[in-house]
Amino acid sequence: MRAAIVDQPGRVRVGDVPDPKPGDAQVVVRVGACGICGTDLHIADGHFPPTPYPIVPGHEFAGEIVELGADVPGDWRIGDRVAVDPSLFCGYCTPCRSGHGNLCANWGATGDTVNGAFAEYVAVPAATCYRLPDELTYQQGALVEPVSCAVHGVRRVGVEAGERFLVLGAGTMGLIMQQLLQRAGAVVTVVDRNTARLDRARRLGAHAVAGDTAELDGERFDAAADCTGAVPAIEAAFDALRRGGRLLVFGVAPEEARVSLSPFRIYNDEITVVGSMAVLHSFGAALDLVATGAVDTSELLTHTLPLERYPEALDLMRSGAGLKVQVVPAT
Repeated sequence: MRAAIVDQPGRVRVGDVPDPKPGDAQVVVRVGACGICGTDLHIADGHFPPTPYPIVPGHEFAGEIVELGADVPGDWRIGDRVAVDPSLFCGYCTPCRSGHGNLCANWGATGDTVNGAFAEYVAVPAATCYRLPDELTYQQGALVEPVSCAVHGVRRVGVEAGERFLVLGAGTMGLIMQQLLQRAGAVVTVVDRNTARLDRARRLGAHAVAGDTAELDGERFDAAADCTGAVPAIEAAFDALRRGGRLLVFGVAPEEARVSLSPFRIYNDEITVVGSMAVLHSFGAALDLVATGAVDTSELLTHTLPLERYPEALDLMRSGAGLKVQVVPAT
């Protein structure tokens, strides 16, 4: 089959690899669509430490089951349409046994630590598959994973109706975060230096938008979510909090990145700083949000490319020209 392959950091190609075979309790999925996110850029550049090389990336995907392995539950059939949670938790380490599988000591994910879905086919545990409603396309199904990450992030930071929330970044994740916060009753301001993205935030109901926090005239917020992973944005989000405020570090920064936050303010103003790592018991809720239209996917999907143009798809993401760039292997 054809697949995108990262042989080593900085070396990305599309080539032939063996067709996957399902292991025990696994299914093989014909990939209908797979989205690119910031983690894929980190993998391509060698900045995501859990990733071994070579690897077929791709963790935001949906498709059709075409083969069943041994011991797959009988309610799954060939031809079933699915969205797939990429999480691969061991189930026996202390975090897993305490309900925090996303912090698994042996953490893995389809497309991050084992071969993923920038390919014609991918093998996944049947337990990670969720039935895709008939009314959803594969492209919409591939957005369930990023929505599930945002659902977990909102749960981590918490939100109450009427709170004033600052979202840094109007990319795919920032716009999803904006929608979830508004759904919970927050009044959301969105900031992005790529001002071309701010019209989408307005259309999705943002209370205010700005190209920089300096344009906010010193406004203070109950909570802030950084969806960029950029050090200056994280620091700006922290500085914009009122006393008693909360900061969600949601964007993926390079492992070596460091931020400068005032420990005196954290102490004196009782600032809460929390992180949010991937997906945790949030995939099913995210699927429902997409299926019911509670998350508007039409503003998120901007580019669809065939598998052979995967390197170009990465460049589109790097340039900031698109929001959600997806690869459709069958194209």
